Amino acid sequence: MKNITLITSLLSILVVIGACTGGSVISNSTGAPGEVIVVMSDKYWDGPAGQTLKEVLKSPVPGLPQVEPALNVSHTDMAHFDGILKVVRNILIVNIDSSQYTKASMTTAKNEWARNQIILKLNAPTVDQFILFVTQHSDAIVNYFVKEELMRTQEYLKKNYSKVSQDKIKEMFGVEMSVPEGMTLYKDTTDFFWTTNNAAKGRRDIVVYSFPYTDKNTFTKEYMIAKRDSVMKANMPGAFPNSYMTTETREEPEYKGINVDGKYVGELRGLWRMEGDKMGGPFVSHAMLDEKNQRVIVAEGFVYAPESNKRNYIRQLEAALYTLKLAEEPKNAEEKK
Repeated sequence: MKNITLITSLLSILVVIGACTGGSVISNSTGAPGEVIVVMSDKYWDGPAGQTLKEVLKSPVPGLPQVEPALNVSHTDMAHFDGILKVVRNILIVNIDSSQYTKASMTTAKNEWARNQIILKLNAPTVDQFILFVTQHSDAIVNYFVKEELMRTQEYLKKNYSKVSQDKIKEMFGVEMSVPEGMTLYKDTTDFFWTTNNAAKGRRDIVVYSFPYTDKNTFTKEYMIAKRDSVMKANMPGAFPNSYMTTETREEPEYKGINVDGKYVGELRGLWRMEGDKMGGPFVSHAMLDEKNQRVIVAEGFVYAPESNKRNYIRQLEAALYTLKLAEEPKNAEEKK
């Protein structure tokens, strides 16, 4: 068995006792957020097919100040895929076999051996076709695991959230949002709310603000950066005189439109810094149009953690942004049905 210490170090002997038998799910999945175990023949893992897959899974997360992989990857050969490994939360199974497959394909499954588990299967007749398929579908492969992690965090936030921040956001803006528990310190001014966990390590902050909607040009990268900078300069001063938060433009921020429960949301992702200070880190924001009140609601999460990796911190805040809902909207897609 090779390279599986990343996963197995997080598993306890209780997992073995509670492992699945007879095809019935009797245990929760295990492993840390952002980890995936690849089940793939050693001969392919150690060759070009495995190298291509590793490069895709470990591709850099956008909008971070240092290189961090999209996923932490471990590996086992199919012959050793049993017991505690079958209850890992994220599993990618690779089959390359010309006697079984005529073309490359990708299928997904959930909760096959444990609760709250996802499985991605990549099948191909040859190594060359596998490499081509993985290269062409690299975003879909990574996003499958990343989006599921965000959804898991959203589910967690439904039960574990900061009530004081949630209540204050609803009072000020008439919107609902599940803010991570521990974020209880806050400051509020007209149309601006800020809360933080104020941690000595791994500090996370969320701000919510609104402004009048004027025209469709509001939802552009240039406008959103300019608006962000003006709002942050006015409301997020630094520790030194004339210091304030701004957007780091030497590293180009990313802006795109995304669909959240059928509603258009403008997502801005990049780096922030303190003008006149040495602080900085990653941020991600969601901007949503409130048509009824002709205003734009912006929720942003940002991280200050110079001593550690920031991927999981920013993903937790990003998951919180996905819970932002106008008061009259259903809380999730299931409630629309």
